[in-house]
Amino acid sequence: MINLWVMFALLGGLGGLVRGLLGVRKALLEGRTFVFTYLLSTVLIAIIIGAIVGSVLGNSTIMAFVAGYAGTDLLESLAKSIKLVPLKIGEK
Repeated sequence: MINLWVMFALLGGLGGLVRGLLGVRKALLEGRTFVFTYLLSTVLIAIIIGAIVGSVLGNSTIMAFVAGYAGTDLLESLAKSIKLVPLKIGEK
């Protein structure tokens, strides 16, 4: 039998993959370039989120999938909203 952590991680990854593929489709329809490493990093983050959330929220397989899907969307939105300012050392 498969370990629960592994199952939650796989379901989270599947949720992230579904969300990522929808994003790829949208990007290609809008004429933007597809970056495979971005999709890969999104799925890897979804695996981690799915494993944690699935096990914390009552051993729920559905929550692991939804967390993988929605969690990466939330993190992507947060990353877009944060504007990084370059750090200039030695200037006043």
